[in-house]
Amino acid sequence: MRILVVGAGATGGYFGARLAQAGQDVTFLLREKRALAVQQDGLTVHSPHGDFHFQPNVLQASQLTGPYDLILLTVKSFGLEAAMKDIAPVVSENTMVMPVLNGMKHMEALSLRFGEHALIGGLCKINATLDADGHIHQMTPLHQIIYGELSGEKTERILKVDQAFQSAGVEASLSETIMTDLWEKWLLLSSLGAITCTMRGNIGQVASAPGGTEFAQAIVTEALTTMKAFGYAERAAAVAKVREAVTDKNSPQTSSMYRDMMQGYPIEAEQIVGDLVERATRVGISIPHLQAAYTHLYVYQKNRESA
Repeated sequence: MRILVVGAGATGGYFGARLAQAGQDVTFLLREKRALAVQQDGLTVHSPHGDFHFQPNVLQASQLTGPYDLILLTVKSFGLEAAMKDIAPVVSENTMVMPVLNGMKHMEALSLRFGEHALIGGLCKINATLDADGHIHQMTPLHQIIYGELSGEKTERILKVDQAFQSAGVEASLSETIMTDLWEKWLLLSSLGAITCTMRGNIGQVASAPGGTEFAQAIVTEALTTMKAFGYAERAAAVAKVREAVTDKNSPQTSSMYRDMMQGYPIEAEQIVGDLVERATRVGISIPHLQAAYTHLYVYQKNRESA
């Protein structure tokens, strides 16, 4: 397969690098500054599974020629519109577009732009970051990627995707319930983000504070109620795991949105929390804790934009 990886941050850079290392035909689509840096210095990955450095194929949008068989979208949600414009010329009727983004709002946008047939579901679990030199640091051994047809079918094309990722030396899984998997990842991310960003601390600190556990449980309940109204078929074990994760008094866990906020970076407030608030409001679900969290995040983002 011809594979186009859009973005070479911690997520796209890591999984794209693993695919390339395995001999897959991988090209990275990057913005000018990152493209020039990677073309000059290559990509370096520091990992518990072994460090490596390589010189990837890198293109900018104006240099793309298609079509591609698989497009792995790993941009931040606020970069989605630009990314869709960039890849549009190389999306054919046989191209699979696999977004690995937070929340669910992007699924509707991509379906409207390229048709639902083009979409396959994807999510990843990895603790990784970029350093000042653009090197990728995988901080724990976790490097899981999950994908599947939205219908749950095991089609010929999704089996080709599975074959590619199974070769890449990561924990790859073909899911027959990818939409449910996506809802559950959003439940965890939105809960973690709302709790840690609003309370400005890690999960253990919040859970140990007066009212902290009750606040965390209320956030999960509001998010869960909203998601169920929009199609999530609750899996009790998965929800229990989320509740346990966000009320663990010994947990140092934060969210990526919290870490971005602490460093003054832009955050995916609208996609991770705001979309839940909008959905709940649309159908008349009371979500006072999520609303307060989103107001907090919104003010941060507006202050950052005007600074």
